[in-house]
Amino acid sequence: MTDDSPLLGAVEGGGTKFVCAVGTGPDNILETTRIDTTTPAETLEAVGRFFVAAKTRHGPVEAIGVGCFGPVDLDPKSGTYGYITTTPKPGWQNTDIVGTLRQRFRVPIGFDTDVNAAVLGEYLWGAGEKMDPLVYITIGTGVGGGVLVNGHLLHGLLHPEIGHIHVPPPVDSQAFDKAGQCPYHKYCVEGYVSGPSIAKRWGAKADRLPPDSPAWVEVADVLGYALVNLTLTLSPRRIILGGGVMEQEHLIGLIRGRFRAILNGYLSSSAITKDLESYIVKPGLGPRSGLLGALALGRAQANLSRKKQLEG
Repeated sequence: MTDDSPLLGAVEGGGTKFVCAVGTGPDNILETTRIDTTTPAETLEAVGRFFVAAKTRHGPVEAIGVGCFGPVDLDPKSGTYGYITTTPKPGWQNTDIVGTLRQRFRVPIGFDTDVNAAVLGEYLWGAGEKMDPLVYITIGTGVGGGVLVNGHLLHGLLHPEIGHIHVPPPVDSQAFDKAGQCPYHKYCVEGYVSGPSIAKRWGAKADRLPPDSPAWVEVADVLGYALVNLTLTLSPRRIILGGGVMEQEHLIGLIRGRFRAILNGYLSSSAITKDLESYIVKPGLGPRSGLLGALALGRAQANLSRKKQLEG
């Protein structure tokens, strides 16, 4: 290991599982583990035990990067910086992620949303290389989106909440339960196409629905509207679609078709008119996008800490 390759910790915190790793880069991941997301106390204690045990085998980490499900507070000046805030996940509201890890390990903590971490990982090492602006959307336990603009992750009033973009309700829905399942919004993307929403609305989990189920036409319609909205507002050079729901091989083709139909010829860019298969794509890093992005968040904090030490 060289001075330019510090040992880093990475945490991808999701609503179903937390994945932790130690390594120096995408080609040198030394150890990983999967932790079920239960209560905050149990889950974060298990995360802590992983890094303590990894230290005995690999040495101490210089920084830890965390990409976490949200909403989260990303304002360093806020009293709740590093917290999960108004998540619909029971028991996880107002959970202090950064403070808990910082207190235990006394190292710099890089923190962002899980999908911002994923878009960063894809930008650095995956399907989004040299694509700026870049959008990454995950469709799984929830629906979230990360955005990278001018080489930086997009923050603002909060952070992108693409899963809660409002879309038209599906027309003539054949779903068992036609209502959107989001507890906050009646007609948002997550309420229609997240894994739990699909299961509630169609009476079966996504991986149990056959490819010819009308559910997939409806999922593609909802995501088609969401992607058109993002294309018209952010003008990304590429949109990456990940998450468990996107493991249905036929789905991305349906989404591209609805996207093109909804745009209705309005945009003349060749990326859409001739090369849509390269505009709406799957992750180049597969399921590792978020974890490797978290590693990159840790690396940025390690570099910042070193810089401050040199200047001080």
